[in-house]
Amino acid sequence: MVQKWEVTIPKLSGENTRNVYIGLPESYATEPERRYPVMYMFDGHNVFFDEDATFGKSWGMAKYMEESKKDIIIVGVECNHEGNSRLQEYSPVNFEYAPLGKIKAKGSIYMNWLVKTLKPYIDQNYRTLTDRNNTLLAGSSMGGLMALYGATVYNHIFQRAACLSPSLWVNSGKVLEMVARAHIRRDTCIYMDYGSEEMYNHAASAGALISTAHLLMTKGVNLAFRIIPGGTHCEASWEKQIPIFMDCLGI
Repeated sequence: MVQKWEVTIPKLSGENTRNVYIGLPESYATEPERRYPVMYMFDGHNVFFDEDATFGKSWGMAKYMEESKKDIIIVGVECNHEGNSRLQEYSPVNFEYAPLGKIKAKGSIYMNWLVKTLKPYIDQNYRTLTDRNNTLLAGSSMGGLMALYGATVYNHIFQRAACLSPSLWVNSGKVLEMVARAHIRRDTCIYMDYGSEEMYNHAASAGALISTAHLLMTKGVNLAFRIIPGGTHCEASWEKQIPIFMDCLGI
Protein backbone atom coordinates (compact mmCIF):
# COMPACT_ATOMS: atom_id res chain seq x y z
CA MET A 1 0.00 0.00 0.00
CA VAL A 2 1.32 3.43 -0.96
CA GLN A 3 0.02 6.55 0.75
CA LYS A 4 0.53 10.02 -0.70
CA TRP A 5 0.23 13.52 0.70
CA GLU A 6 1.56 17.03 0.14
CA VAL A 7 4.23 18.79 2.14
CA THR A 8 6.12 22.09 2.05
CA ILE A 9 9.81 22.75 2.68
CA PRO A 10 9.72 26.49 3.42
CA LYS A 11 13.50 27.05 3.41
CA LEU A 12 13.76 25.53 -0.06
CA SER A 13 10.53 26.21 -1.92
CA GLY A 14 8.41 28.47 0.28
CA GLU A 15 4.74 27.53 0.33
CA ASN A 16 4.94 25.47 -2.85
CA THR A 17 3.84 21.91 -2.19
CA ARG A 18 5.42 18.65 -3.25
CA ASN A 19 4.35 15.04 -2.81
CA VAL A 20 5.53 12.59 -0.19
CA TYR A 21 4.95 8.89 -0.85
CA ILE A 22 5.10 6.21 1.81
CA GLY A 23 5.09 2.55 0.88
CA LEU A 24 3.96 0.23 3.67
CA PRO A 25 4.76 -3.50 3.66
CA GLU A 26 1.94 -6.00 3.37
CA SER A 27 2.39 -7.11 6.99
CA TYR A 28 1.86 -3.57 8.31
CA ALA A 29 -1.92 -4.05 8.34
CA THR A 30 -1.90 -7.58 9.73
CA GLU A 31 0.74 -7.24 12.47
CA PRO A 32 -0.33 -4.14 14.45
CA GLU A 33 2.39 -4.48 17.09
CA ARG A 34 5.28 -4.78 14.67
CA ARG A 35 7.73 -1.96 13.94
CA TYR A 36 9.73 -1.53 10.75
CA PRO A 37 13.00 -0.11 9.39
CA VAL A 38 12.64 2.91 7.09
CA MET A 39 14.35 3.72 3.80
CA TYR A 40 14.19 7.35 2.68
CA MET A 41 14.46 7.80 -1.09
CA PHE A 42 15.12 10.86 -3.23
CA ASP A 43 13.08 11.75 -6.34
CA GLY A 44 10.04 10.17 -4.70
CA HIS A 45 7.85 10.79 -7.76
CA ASN A 46 10.04 8.31 -9.67
CA VAL A 47 9.99 5.58 -7.03
CA PHE A 48 6.60 3.85 -7.08
CA PHE A 49 4.41 4.55 -10.11
CA ASP A 50 5.05 5.15 -13.81
CA GLU A 51 2.22 7.69 -14.04
CA ASP A 52 4.00 9.99 -11.56
CA ALA A 53 7.51 9.56 -12.98
CA THR A 54 9.24 12.40 -14.82
CA PHE A 55 9.91 10.34 -17.95
CA GLY A 56 6.99 7.92 -17.63
CA LYS A 57 9.05 5.10 -16.09
CA SER A 58 9.48 4.60 -12.34
CA TRP A 59 11.67 2.26 -10.29
CA GLY A 60 8.56 0.09 -9.87
CA MET A 61 9.12 -0.08 -6.13
CA ALA A 62 5.42 -0.65 -5.40
CA LYS A 63 5.46 -3.79 -7.53
CA TYR A 64 8.75 -4.93 -5.99
CA MET A 65 7.41 -4.50 -2.45
CA GLU A 66 4.26 -6.44 -3.32
CA GLU A 67 6.16 -9.33 -4.91
CA SER A 68 9.11 -9.52 -2.51
CA LYS A 69 7.14 -9.09 0.74
CA LYS A 70 10.02 -7.07 2.16
CA ASP A 71 9.29 -5.81 5.66
CA ILE A 72 10.43 -2.21 5.34
CA ILE A 73 8.74 1.18 5.07
CA ILE A 74 9.85 3.25 2.06
CA VAL A 75 9.44 7.03 2.10
CA GLY A 76 9.97 9.00 -1.12
CA VAL A 77 9.88 12.79 -1.39
CA GLU A 78 9.33 14.54 -4.70
CA CYS A 79 12.05 16.93 -5.83
CA ASN A 80 11.57 20.59 -6.70
CA HIS A 81 11.12 20.68 -10.48
CA GLU A 82 11.56 24.42 -10.97
CA GLY A 83 14.62 25.51 -12.94
CA ASN A 84 17.88 24.45 -11.29
CA SER A 85 16.19 23.69 -7.97
CA ARG A 86 16.69 19.93 -8.09
CA LEU A 87 20.42 20.33 -8.71
CA GLN A 88 20.64 22.75 -5.79
CA GLU A 89 18.60 20.66 -3.37
CA TYR A 90 20.44 17.47 -4.21
CA SER A 91 24.00 18.73 -3.96
CA PRO A 92 26.03 19.14 -0.76
CA VAL A 93 28.74 21.09 -2.65
CA ASN A 94 28.76 24.10 -4.97
CA PHE A 95 29.65 23.29 -8.57
CA GLU A 96 29.60 24.61 -12.11
CA TYR A 97 27.59 22.89 -14.82
CA ALA A 98 28.37 24.30 -18.24
CA PRO A 99 24.81 24.44 -19.61
CA LEU A 100 23.47 26.14 -16.48
CA GLY A 101 26.41 27.94 -14.88
CA LYS A 102 27.04 28.01 -11.14
CA ILE A 103 24.90 25.78 -8.94
CA LYS A 104 24.63 26.80 -5.29
CA ALA A 105 24.48 23.82 -2.96
CA LYS A 106 21.40 23.49 -0.76
CA GLY A 107 21.84 19.84 0.10
CA SER A 108 22.53 20.60 3.75
CA ILE A 109 19.22 22.49 4.01
CA TYR A 110 17.38 19.54 2.48
CA MET A 111 19.09 16.96 4.67
CA ASN A 112 18.45 18.97 7.81
CA TRP A 113 14.76 19.09 6.88
CA LEU A 114 14.71 15.34 6.28
CA VAL A 115 16.41 14.58 9.61
CA LYS A 116 14.73 17.18 11.82
CA THR A 117 11.25 17.47 10.29
CA LEU A 118 10.35 14.55 8.03
CA LYS A 119 11.91 11.70 10.03
CA PRO A 120 10.30 12.79 13.34
CA TYR A 121 6.94 13.03 11.57
CA ILE A 122 7.28 9.54 10.10
CA ASP A 123 8.43 8.11 13.42
CA GLN A 124 5.51 9.71 15.25
CA ASN A 125 2.82 8.65 12.80
CA TYR A 126 4.00 5.21 11.70
CA ARG A 127 5.31 2.16 13.51
CA THR A 128 9.00 2.59 12.77
CA LEU A 129 12.26 1.39 14.24
CA THR A 130 13.77 4.80 14.88
CA ASP A 131 17.40 3.90 15.60
CA ARG A 132 20.34 4.40 13.26
CA ASN A 133 20.62 0.68 12.47
CA ASN A 134 17.15 0.75 10.95
CA THR A 135 17.32 4.05 9.04
CA LEU A 136 18.48 3.94 5.41
CA LEU A 137 18.85 6.17 2.35
CA ALA A 138 18.62 5.44 -1.36
CA GLY A 139 18.78 7.48 -4.53
CA SER A 140 20.11 7.69 -8.06
CA SER A 141 22.07 10.32 -9.98
CA MET A 142 21.95 13.52 -7.87
CA GLY A 143 19.85 11.51 -5.43
CA GLY A 144 22.68 8.97 -5.30
CA LEU A 145 25.06 11.76 -4.38
CA MET A 146 22.70 12.84 -1.60
CA ALA A 147 22.45 9.27 -0.31
CA LEU A 148 26.25 9.19 -0.09
CA TYR A 149 26.24 12.58 1.65
CA GLY A 150 23.66 11.43 4.17
CA ALA A 151 25.39 8.12 4.89
CA THR A 152 28.73 9.82 5.58
CA VAL A 153 28.13 13.31 6.98
CA TYR A 154 24.93 12.22 8.78
CA ASN A 155 26.31 8.81 9.67
CA HIS A 156 24.95 9.10 13.21
CA ILE A 157 21.45 8.95 11.67
CA PHE A 158 21.86 6.59 8.70
CA GLN A 159 23.72 3.30 8.89
CA ARG A 160 23.07 2.09 5.34
CA ALA A 161 22.65 3.65 1.90
CA ALA A 162 22.18 2.70 -1.75
CA CYS A 163 23.92 5.15 -4.10
CA LEU A 164 23.05 4.31 -7.70
CA SER A 165 24.85 6.21 -10.48
CA PRO A 166 25.87 8.92 -7.97
CA SER A 167 26.72 12.29 -9.55
CA LEU A 168 30.24 12.41 -8.11
CA TRP A 169 31.38 14.46 -11.10
CA VAL A 170 29.73 17.68 -9.85
CA ASN A 171 32.78 18.69 -7.82
CA SER A 172 34.75 15.52 -7.20
CA GLY A 173 37.45 17.20 -5.13
CA LYS A 174 34.95 18.69 -2.70
CA VAL A 175 32.97 15.45 -2.54
CA LEU A 176 36.11 13.49 -1.65
CA GLU A 177 37.01 16.09 0.96
CA MET A 178 33.51 15.81 2.42
CA VAL A 179 33.78 12.02 2.74
CA ALA A 180 37.34 12.20 4.09
CA ARG A 181 36.33 14.57 6.87
CA ALA A 182 33.22 12.62 7.88
CA HIS A 183 33.17 10.51 11.03
CA ILE A 184 32.01 7.16 9.67
CA ARG A 185 31.36 4.21 11.94
CA ARG A 186 32.78 0.87 10.87
CA ASP A 187 29.37 -0.82 10.79
CA THR A 188 28.31 1.47 7.93
CA CYS A 189 27.13 -0.32 4.80
CA ILE A 190 27.04 1.42 1.41
CA TYR A 191 26.02 0.01 -1.95
CA MET A 192 27.36 2.01 -4.91
CA ASP A 193 27.13 1.24 -8.61
CA TYR A 194 27.47 2.75 -12.06
CA GLY A 195 26.36 1.56 -15.48
CA SER A 196 29.04 0.77 -18.03
CA GLU A 197 27.15 2.72 -20.69
CA GLU A 198 26.96 5.91 -18.59
CA MET A 199 30.53 5.89 -17.32
CA TYR A 200 31.72 8.62 -19.66
CA ASN A 201 28.65 10.84 -19.71
CA HIS A 202 30.76 13.27 -17.67
CA ALA A 203 34.53 13.55 -17.92
CA ALA A 204 35.18 13.24 -14.19
CA SER A 205 32.84 10.30 -13.53
CA ALA A 206 35.20 7.32 -13.80
CA GLY A 207 38.02 8.84 -11.77
CA ALA A 208 35.70 10.19 -9.10
CA LEU A 209 33.94 6.85 -8.76
CA ILE A 210 37.17 4.91 -8.25
CA SER A 211 38.58 7.51 -5.83
CA THR A 212 35.38 7.58 -3.79
CA ALA A 213 35.17 3.79 -3.57
CA HIS A 214 38.80 3.60 -2.45
CA LEU A 215 38.29 6.30 0.18
CA LEU A 216 35.19 4.60 1.59
CA MET A 217 37.09 1.34 1.91
CA THR A 218 40.04 2.99 3.65
CA LYS A 219 37.58 4.45 6.17
CA GLY A 220 36.33 0.96 6.98
CA VAL A 221 32.96 1.14 5.21
CA ASN A 222 31.33 -2.15 4.24
CA LEU A 223 31.15 -1.26 0.55
CA ALA A 224 29.41 -3.16 -2.23
CA PHE A 225 30.76 -1.62 -5.46
CA ARG A 226 29.57 -2.66 -8.92
CA ILE A 227 29.99 -1.68 -12.54
CA ILE A 228 26.83 -2.91 -14.29
CA PRO A 229 27.42 -4.30 -17.79
CA GLY A 230 25.13 -2.45 -20.17
CA GLY A 231 23.78 -0.27 -17.36
CA THR A 232 22.47 3.16 -18.36
CA HIS A 233 21.38 6.35 -16.59
CA CYS A 234 17.65 5.73 -16.29
CA GLU A 235 14.96 4.32 -14.01
CA ALA A 236 14.59 1.15 -16.07
CA SER A 237 18.24 0.31 -15.39
CA TRP A 238 18.05 1.25 -11.71
CA GLU A 239 14.92 -0.86 -11.25
CA LYS A 240 16.91 -3.97 -12.17
CA GLN A 241 19.33 -3.29 -9.32
CA ILE A 242 16.68 -3.17 -6.56
CA PRO A 243 16.89 -6.84 -5.49
CA ILE A 244 20.68 -6.63 -5.49
CA PHE A 245 21.09 -3.50 -3.40
CA MET A 246 18.34 -4.55 -1.00
CA ASP A 247 20.20 -7.80 -0.36
CA CYS A 248 23.52 -5.98 -0.04
CA LEU A 249 22.02 -3.69 2.59
CA GLY A 250 20.58 -6.61 4.49
CA ILE A 251 16.90 -5.89 3.83
